[in-house]
Amino acid sequence: MTSLSSDSEFGPARLAAIAAAIACVAVVGIGLSLSIPLLSLEMERMGLSNTWIGVNTAIAGVASIVVLPFVPRVAARVGVMPLLLGAIAVAAVALLGFRAVRDFAWWFPLRFVFSAALGVLFVLSEFWINQAAPPRRRGLVMGVYATVLALGFAIGPALLRFLGTAGWAPYLAGAALFCAGTLPLFLARDLSPEIPHKGGRGFLGYLRVAPSATLAALVYGAVETGGFAILPIYGLRLGLTAEQAAGLVSVAALGNVLFQIPVGLLADKVDKRRLLLAAAFFGALGAAALPLGAGDGRILAVILFAWGGIAGTLYTVGLAHLGARFDGAALAGANAAFLVLYNIGLVLGPPIVGGGMDLASPHGFAWALALLFVAYLAVVGGRMIRAAP
Repeated sequence: MTSLSSDSEFGPARLAAIAAAIACVAVVGIGLSLSIPLLSLEMERMGLSNTWIGVNTAIAGVASIVVLPFVPRVAARVGVMPLLLGAIAVAAVALLGFRAVRDFAWWFPLRFVFSAALGVLFVLSEFWINQAAPPRRRGLVMGVYATVLALGFAIGPALLRFLGTAGWAPYLAGAALFCAGTLPLFLARDLSPEIPHKGGRGFLGYLRVAPSATLAALVYGAVETGGFAILPIYGLRLGLTAEQAAGLVSVAALGNVLFQIPVGLLADKVDKRRLLLAAAFFGALGAAALPLGAGDGRILAVILFAWGGIAGTLYTVGLAHLGARFDGAALAGANAAFLVLYNIGLVLGPPIVGGGMDLASPHGFAWALALLFVAYLAVVGGRMIRAAP
């Protein structure tokens, strides 16, 4: 591996390494945003019930929780670059397998393998980007990284609108984009980081040592999935049309995209823990303010735009905070723990937010989101107070 220590802040070698890591996360974003709706629609055409569709989709979270803690150890043995290239190849073949194999029973191992491969890309790309980012500009680099991830999530649905959801076309397009993601990897093949065999911690160790960063992933996962999944229903309960209610998700997602780089720049100048707590405070405030827009769609859109942007910064700043706290094997393990907690949040978010809405319709939706932020604020803020001299 070529060392980046002698390269300038954004010299050619460092930029090539950053581009390779970002290409990996773009593959993850496209893969998830294309596969989730595509496979759900395919299962519906196969005549499966919503329950079976949900169970098969949930395998993705199970795969991540089971596999990700072992990724740093495997990467230390076989190397980061071979594992990245292998994960892309496996993801591309598995995606094509969904179209080739029409026996639904095989879709469970296929979903597990496909999701595990994307999880490997996620962990190693976050490790690489944190290793490659210059320490004084880590927040900016994390902001660009998160922005590309968000844009990757936008490309998948756009491909489905253009190619349709029937036949081989969307599967082949997705596999081709995965393969295209290997080009920056080959260009940066001598710059991939190495993970030492020793120096990592157990999962709970990272949660104890860096709760501000790791719990940020848990809360963001819960808020992102729970909020975005239930938000259209909230819009319907407020009297919006189906199209207007679906548009609320786009407004919140746009805020998520546009806030990442400015907040990343801010993270380079201030204490990242304090910035995380500020994001939690304003995230709770923004969620609690959603009922104020119940009678005016324009006010609701403004609140959602700001709230979506603030919520998304938990991921960006939490990731930058990990990079500032750990390096080597410890950083790889911390990234794995970060993503495991994110996936746990994905599982917990929809029932928490949906349950809140059932208990107090419609604004229980907003109050449940606010409580998730408040819980994070209380835990991390309390820890900071106890640690203060």
